[in-house]
Amino acid sequence: MSSPAPIATPDAVPGNWVNSAPGFAQPYLRLMRADRPVGTWLLLIPCFWGLALAAASGFAGLHLLYYAVLMSIGAYVMRGAGCAYNDIVDRDFDAKVERTALRPIPAGQISVKQAWAFLVLLSFIGLAVLLQFNRVAIYLGLGSLALVAAYPFMKRVTWWPQAWLGLTFNWGALVGYAAAAGKLDAAAFAIYAAGIFWTLFYDTIYAHQDTEDDALIGVKSTALRLGRKTLPALGLFFAMTVTLFALAGALIHAHAVYYIALLLPAAHFVWQLKHLNIHDSATCLSLFKSNRDAGLLLLLSPLCELALRSI
Repeated sequence: MSSPAPIATPDAVPGNWVNSAPGFAQPYLRLMRADRPVGTWLLLIPCFWGLALAAASGFAGLHLLYYAVLMSIGAYVMRGAGCAYNDIVDRDFDAKVERTALRPIPAGQISVKQAWAFLVLLSFIGLAVLLQFNRVAIYLGLGSLALVAAYPFMKRVTWWPQAWLGLTFNWGALVGYAAAAGKLDAAAFAIYAAGIFWTLFYDTIYAHQDTEDDALIGVKSTALRLGRKTLPALGLFFAMTVTLFALAGALIHAHAVYYIALLLPAAHFVWQLKHLNIHDSATCLSLFKSNRDAGLLLLLSPLCELALRSI
């Protein structure tokens, strides 16, 4: 299948490095969303949460940075694999939505067969990374495949596909904790639950870009389900995120600095709500992307606790 001239999707980062890559590679890089790095951050940051929380509890030691590098590589390739799979499954829907019609498969830049081959390649790289961890982390990582496989179909059967995305995208919090600690405990599950509410927060904002198209083609989302109730729902989601982070701190007997640091992400969430206009797609996209910063601010709490315990 011949590939037409590369086409960037409307939500790609302007001037991103993909535009300078060799022409044959650009459709594949866009298929894995290399021109939209925020998704990689949103997958990677929960891995760092789990890793930092376990380290603050006395695990990981000198392997901390090594694990962080492995998780960065794994998040990058597996986010790409997940996007390729999502685009294969959703190719007919994507062709009908303005924001996604220029993705490589519906735009005719990559065939479905080529996309599957690329997906397999990325998956093998991800597996090679996963096998560097302990047995508990490996089993957990493999267990996430069921969540990934089901995700593209959730918008067809439930108004809450963002909740399923939360289960999927934050699985790395459990893997990160297990990689360092060799086990899971209540603190790991608390921070995982916090991530689910965080995803409900940012992906509901993201979904408001497509409400009109989604309604026309018959797919579901929290944005459509909540409608005018979006703002109070988002307030609940971010409050639960911060509360569950605080619970994780309590479960590891964190110092006061852990909780003080939570004021920063809480302020960021309030700032997002203050500036949100669910009827303005550009604002929704901008605020969605700002959740990379929100996630990194949440990471400060276990990092501050780790620093204090290392003194």
